Amino acid sequence: MDRLRLFTRFLRIAWVFVAAPFRYLGRLLVAEAPPDAATRERWQGEIFASALESLGATYVKFGQILGSRPDLLPPGWLAALARLQDDVAPAPWSAMRAMLESELGPERLARFVEIDETPLAAASVAQVHVGVLDTGEKVAIKIQRPEARAQIERDLFLMRAIASALDRIPQLRLLSIPGSVDRFGEALSNQLDFTLEAANNRRLAKNFKREKKVRLPVIHDALSTPRVLTMQFVDGVKATQPERVGGDRVELAERGGRAILQMVFADGFVHADLHPGNILLADDGTMTFLDLGMVAEIPPDLMRPWCETFLALAQKDGAAAARLFYVHAPSVGKSDYDDYERDVLEYLSKLWDVRLGDIEVGAVVSGMMNVLRRHQVQIEPVFTVVNVSLLVAEGLGKQLDPTIDLVNLAVPYLLQAQLAAPPGRAPRREVQRRAEGRAAAN
Repeated sequence: MDRLRLFTRFLRIAWVFVAAPFRYLGRLLVAEAPPDAATRERWQGEIFASALESLGATYVKFGQILGSRPDLLPPGWLAALARLQDDVAPAPWSAMRAMLESELGPERLARFVEIDETPLAAASVAQVHVGVLDTGEKVAIKIQRPEARAQIERDLFLMRAIASALDRIPQLRLLSIPGSVDRFGEALSNQLDFTLEAANNRRLAKNFKREKKVRLPVIHDALSTPRVLTMQFVDGVKATQPERVGGDRVELAERGGRAILQMVFADGFVHADLHPGNILLADDGTMTFLDLGMVAEIPPDLMRPWCETFLALAQKDGAAAARLFYVHAPSVGKSDYDDYERDVLEYLSKLWDVRLGDIEVGAVVSGMMNVLRRHQVQIEPVFTVVNVSLLVAEGLGKQLDPTIDLVNLAVPYLLQAQLAAPPGRAPRREVQRRAEGRAAAN
């Protein structure tokens, strides 16, 4: 690894994060009136997101993953991180053409009779070009950017060093920053091997083989390598613009909800980068999932505790939900359990007068995550992916059909998952109430 480049990059990162508090202070000084707590939180999130954005694609991706952790970060920060986009200027076609030639060789490259030099999409790891095969089939060609691996390895090295330093600060230790960086590094490194994405694609396609209108692009294995992925070109409307979709929108909303519920509760194999931009909708009711570079697998011994937790929330059983989150948390702070349980009960009591069919998963999850964060109770990282998937299902469903009831739709999947799940993982800790603590001390 080039030490000069590494040192220069370190200075750039250090400068950006040292400057960030001064940018926040500057906002406070020029404000016409003292901002309230929500405004201060929003400003902090915007400055943090802006800092990540200025450092480039690796840090943007890290911010996007942090943005899926409402148990760790407050709403103002999450809103700012949600706006981060992994969009970069495309690499020159000459560099991408050289990558194709290096990976495929002249014989396989000759099978492409046409390739559009202007990319359909460009991101930090790869860009996608549309091509036509000698069979006449239109394909999408995902080509890894030549500099991607070196840039990611350099950034991850520095991120691990910074995370290790931050972990020495007691107030930040609960965030488990080194662990988050390690998980992020593993996920990002996996994205550099397109054979893994092809395998994820095939596995998800197999899981949905009985669903004729839930599809994955067909992979052309003979024209794919670890750095080039050739697949069927799928036409459709991105779920970012659901208003453009024709056909039976109610049926399409339910199909999307059921597909994501199947991933979560039936298969335990979840698209980990599931956002509306990675879902294509068609007028005939077909739904296509794209970009399987990141996936999450729910460990079998966590499926039962997860189902019990989801059921407790759906039934507004605050005591059970508080206990399940607490005993299975990877780590908890020094918050008093009785106070924590009281806050969970108080929050869920606001839902007592709400009919089950009117409960929104997004609102319940967001509110519950605020309570967990306040009391420093973490959740298993895999379940942040699950939560995001459920939020996407509900958000997209509501846009297509405002009357969709995701909770009611989830019940059969939840009950079946409970019946099929193996015995749950042993709790990490037991609940210790205030009175029990005093008795033990005496």
